[in-house]
Amino acid sequence: MDEELRSLTDRLRDETEEPAVYRKLLATDDDEELARVLIEPARPLWAREIAAFRLGCRGDRRAFEALVLLLNHRDPERCVSAAHALLLLDDPRTPKAAATLATNALRTAYAMHPVRLLTALRAPESVPALVSTLRRLLTPEEPHWRVALACVEGLGALGDGEARPVLEAALPHPRLGRAAAEALSRLPAP
Repeated sequence: MDEELRSLTDRLRDETEEPAVYRKLLATDDDEELARVLIEPARPLWAREIAAFRLGCRGDRRAFEALVLLLNHRDPERCVSAAHALLLLDDPRTPKAAATLATNALRTAYAMHPVRLLTALRAPESVPALVSTLRRLLTPEEPHWRVALACVEGLGALGDGEARPVLEAALPHPRLGRAAAEALSRLPAP
C-alpha cells in the first residue's frame, strides 16, 4: 500500500458507518464495481472518494469528474488525495480543470492544491494559470497569501521566463519576497 492510499484509508476509516463496505472497496480489484460506486445514488462521500482514488491511480478515466470535484473540496486532505490520483490518471483534461479551479476568484481559499497540481503537471496551461492567480493575489492585505506563495514557488519550479514580470511584482511583498527572488533566480536570463 503506498503512502497516499494509506493516508486516505486511515482518514476515511473514521468517517465510515459501514465498515464492511469500506473494507470491500479497499480490497476489490474489480474496476466495474468501483465505477458503479461513482454513479449510484445515495453513496456516501467517503465511498465515492475511495472509488475515485483507486480508479484514478489505475488510470481509469471514469474517475476524472469525481476527482476534480474532490480537488475543489473544502477539506484539504481530500484535495491532496484527489491531486495525487489526478496526476497518476494522466487525463488530458486535467490541466484545464486544474487551471479553471486555480484561477476561480470565488474559490481562492481552495486553490492551493490545484496550483500545486498545475506545477506538477508542467502543462501548457500551468504558467498562464499561475501567473493569472498570482497577479490577482498581489493586492495589499490579501488573505490568501499561502496560495500566492504556492504560485511563486510553482513558477520558480517551472522556470518559464513569462513569469518574470509577476515574480518581480511579488518581490516587495513581505510574505512573498524571498520566494520570489528564489523563483526569479531559476528563470532563464532575459
